[in-house]
Amino acid sequence: MKLPSPRGPVSDAVISALAQAPHPFSAGDAASDDDLHLSLFVLYELHYRGWDGVDDTWEWHPDLLALRARLEASFEAELRRLPVPETVGDVPHTLVAMASETGGPSLSGYVRGRATYEQFREFATHRSVYHLREADPHTFAIPRLGGAAKAALIEVQIDEYGGGVTRRMHQEMFKDTMSALGLDTTYGAYVDVVPWQTLANNNLMSLFGLHRRWRGALLGHLAAYEMTSTGPNRAYANGLRRLGGDEKATRFYDEHVEADAVHEQIAAFDMCGSFCRAEPALAGDVLFGARCVLTLEDRWAEYVLSRWEAGESSLRD
Repeated sequence: MKLPSPRGPVSDAVISALAQAPHPFSAGDAASDDDLHLSLFVLYELHYRGWDGVDDTWEWHPDLLALRARLEASFEAELRRLPVPETVGDVPHTLVAMASETGGPSLSGYVRGRATYEQFREFATHRSVYHLREADPHTFAIPRLGGAAKAALIEVQIDEYGGGVTRRMHQEMFKDTMSALGLDTTYGAYVDVVPWQTLANNNLMSLFGLHRRWRGALLGHLAAYEMTSTGPNRAYANGLRRLGGDEKATRFYDEHVEADAVHEQIAAFDMCGSFCRAEPALAGDVLFGARCVLTLEDRWAEYVLSRWEAGESSLRD
């Protein structure tokens, strides 16, 4: 993946530094949400597949880690302001109630019935940043768990990775959708054109995935993701069919309708339920992770819909 263009002083400093051999490094404060989230995304990607031409030893460079910690503190402070349910009673059923909340903008409803072909291409462009590495952030939790919670997470992840069959991996299925839409299937091809709201959704997973202390939040994130997936993916599939998409183009969404109906039960009850029984002190983190993803997804959907309803593109110029 090629390094993106900077969006402020911190991302400029980070991207300029990574183009060179590792050396002492410092940067000031992020000038905007765009600057903050692009900087975090660039730093986090060093722990995934990296950047073209960037020395791999930058991954654990102490100066970059110190900067990342400062940026994460700003992001976390924002997340800490979100209202989280009290951790009384049954966490799995609390997750069910949270996933059933309504009131946010219905992007899936718009895509199903009103989106133009170009808007669906934009939608897939946003989602490609995650779907081309789908499941990878949550896999970081596997070595940090034990017992029933670990087994449940692995059960979900096996499906995400297609049971070891390449063409059945969800990452690969999404490439078929992108190809049908005439989009570039290169990993990370559209990081430069998506807004900070899209990057923030991806950074949230990496924030939780790369810190052992946030293992509970990562499980809550995954549970909420799976529990709010079936209906929207059915709408996306039907919207793409309305626009002429064939079976291969819609297979990614159709697969999620079937798989996530099972995953939501496994994630809420077997995974999160078992985890909270094993580590009850972290039950609040599970609900925090769920609240974060539900809120950030609503914020992203609101942004995309507001641009479309104004007759504008939801992507950056």
